[in-house]
Amino acid sequence: MNTSSDKEIKSEVIPEQMGYDTKFKFKCHKGVKCFTKCCRGIDIMLTPYDIITMKKRLGITSEEFLAIYADIHILEKADLPVVTLKLLDDDQKSCPFVEDAEGCTIYEDRPSTCRYYPLGMGSLSYASEMNSSDAFFFMVKESHCLGFEEPKEWSVAEWREDQGVNIRDEVNAGWTDLIVRKKTVPASIKLAEQSKKMFFTACYDIDKFRRFVFESSFFEKFTVDPARVEEIKADDVKLLQFGFEWLKSLLFTEGDIKVNKDNK
Repeated sequence: MNTSSDKEIKSEVIPEQMGYDTKFKFKCHKGVKCFTKCCRGIDIMLTPYDIITMKKRLGITSEEFLAIYADIHILEKADLPVVTLKLLDDDQKSCPFVEDAEGCTIYEDRPSTCRYYPLGMGSLSYASEMNSSDAFFFMVKESHCLGFEEPKEWSVAEWREDQGVNIRDEVNAGWTDLIVRKKTVPASIKLAEQSKKMFFTACYDIDKFRRFVFESSFFEKFTVDPARVEEIKADDVKLLQFGFEWLKSLLFTEGDIKVNKDNK
């Protein structure tokens, strides 16, 4: 899953847990000499919500987005498919959306990984509630980055609000929970390939998932409140969150989406 340019960029994870009130100094802008270097030779994990916002910004379907811009990997330990952004085949392995002078061409809809930088996030909890008190953060320092020399000071909470990750973490919470749950399952217990495909479709290919839900016998097999059906018809985000709940029922037999008795 790792990619790098010919000149390897070294990243250092500072071994210090940071809370929401922890302060740090950082700012990235066009005046910083290293501007856009962090957009080369990197792994950018794409969350389900990232794909929805990016495909909408580009005016393409989720299937087209995945075909053009995605690399698919199996996440170690969880044994589940995840998506990273496909980098350009140039000398620097650049992000396809970066320009030297202007920076990110889809900045308003950039991925969560880019928004969090230079922070990383972890959680000590099983449920992975993004706003819970046991969430923690850590600093990632790359050797080329001069943003840390800027005087602007933030708390972690201020940075998350400024970068717009709160809503993204909230939308993606169900996806994160599925991955964490799967990591706790003994490695000897494997998912069937069909289950992995369903996980991939529900999480990353929202247009295909909509067809699966509304153009099949889905509602004959599963009990879903009629109001919920209407809610997910036209709203990608609501459908995505519904997909997380459905996967939770499918993979872990938990949640509110039940198999109809006549289909058992």
